[in-house]
Amino acid sequence: MASRTLSRRLSTALIAPALALGATVGLASAPAQAAVWNSCDQWGSTTLNGYTLYNDIWGSGAGSQCIWANSGTNWGVWADHPNTGGIKSYPNAKKVINKSITSLSSLTSSYNVSVPSSGAYETAYDIWDTGYKYEIMLWVNKTGPVGPLGSSQGTVSLGGSTWTVYKGNNGANDVFSFVRGSNSSSGTVNILPILKWIKDTKGWFGNVTIGDVQFGYEITSSSGGLNFTTNSLSVSSS
Repeated sequence: MASRTLSRRLSTALIAPALALGATVGLASAPAQAAVWNSCDQWGSTTLNGYTLYNDIWGSGAGSQCIWANSGTNWGVWADHPNTGGIKSYPNAKKVINKSITSLSSLTSSYNVSVPSSGAYETAYDIWDTGYKYEIMLWVNKTGPVGPLGSSQGTVSLGGSTWTVYKGNNGANDVFSFVRGSNSSSGTVNILPILKWIKDTKGWFGNVTIGDVQFGYEITSSSGGLNFTTNSLSVSSS
């Protein structure tokens, strides 16, 4: 499917071996607040009010994880992944854009999350071109021993925040990671200037068509079970 799941299947060849979760997935129950939809399936997904939700347990050695949703913009995850290295999952909500950078006059997103103080994870946007050749990650908060792929390219102030920029390649696609200078649980990101900076200032790609804007939690460990809640989310473009 044209999602983080497909991209991760393609990109994890050098990062993590194919996983066989077996009976570990689906043992836990979704929280009681799951009013509309929930799933403990490895690739569980649904579409609600214009957003597609994915449980997306893609990494090797994963434990149990369940996703619930009241809407496409109010959802959360309970995850119990062991204290081992390597990303286990990226539960996320996706909004499809399908516009070239030069045809966009705006692309913004607002978020409000409640995340644990323990574990190892980051809350991140994952933005893809339609060909899944380029991946732009915007880390708005991080906890524990996690770090972006590639080498540091310095800092830049764009889109309402100051970021440390990393550039790398995972063997399947180029990855440009923007790590926010301080953790944030709520805010608004002006995404378009970031894309234009990559295109026009750095020349790392041309006038690509932006396909997916995803927002979620890239979880490395959450031993004992931790809750990640998206209280609200919006992705808007014109």
